[in-house]
Amino acid sequence: MAVSALADSARPTPHDLECAQIEQADLLCQFDQPGACVVCLDPSLTVQQANREFFRQFGDDSSSSVCGRDFCDLAHPSARQALHRQLSRLADGTCHRFAGHVIVVGSQGTAFTCALSAVAVREGTSHVASLLLVLRPVAGGQDLDMVTSRKKILSEIEARILEGIAAGLSTVPLASRLYLSRQGVEYHVTRLLRKLRVPNRAALVSRAYSVGVLRVGSWPPKVVDDFVK
Repeated sequence: MAVSALADSARPTPHDLECAQIEQADLLCQFDQPGACVVCLDPSLTVQQANREFFRQFGDDSSSSVCGRDFCDLAHPSARQALHRQLSRLADGTCHRFAGHVIVVGSQGTAFTCALSAVAVREGTSHVASLLLVLRPVAGGQDLDMVTSRKKILSEIEARILEGIAAGLSTVPLASRLYLSRQGVEYHVTRLLRKLRVPNRAALVSRAYSVGVLRVGSWPPKVVDDFVK
């Protein structure tokens, strides 16, 4: 999965709020620790403040290129939908904290896995004023072999063929659905195999999911729009 998390499903009790306040203090203590990216979001999930390590990983060592951006835009395209869902639950008060892993894309276009801890910062007992997040790169999770949104590797027809193959369609149904000849489908399948460097259709689907071209958790299968020319 591109994003995995353990989150509270119930609205917070006074005891939960007290625990969340303790967590906020713990997260703030990590603000200047080496390797920890700490960022504060407003309820619309826009980056408001962050520490130097966050800007180093995702910007140009300054706030200008990152502050004001939607935090979910920093995630790998295949992870954005699930991440947005989790953070929105924090922002609307449905839950008050969660922890898990997320695949993000750094300033150099490299995808890597981070452990993510997030907590809602409240004003009083109900209103969520901001979200406080801490990300730590996972050991061994650097430089994932994933395609980033800067690489638009598929044509529109190749994207539809890949979706069809992932859904279990063979050549003839694909040709009928896309108004192509059988030879036309096979031509595009061959191009897909070469682009993703795999020997057959089963490996093509597996590879497409593993590098983030196919959206995780979507049925019928859907190519992430960022990768379509």
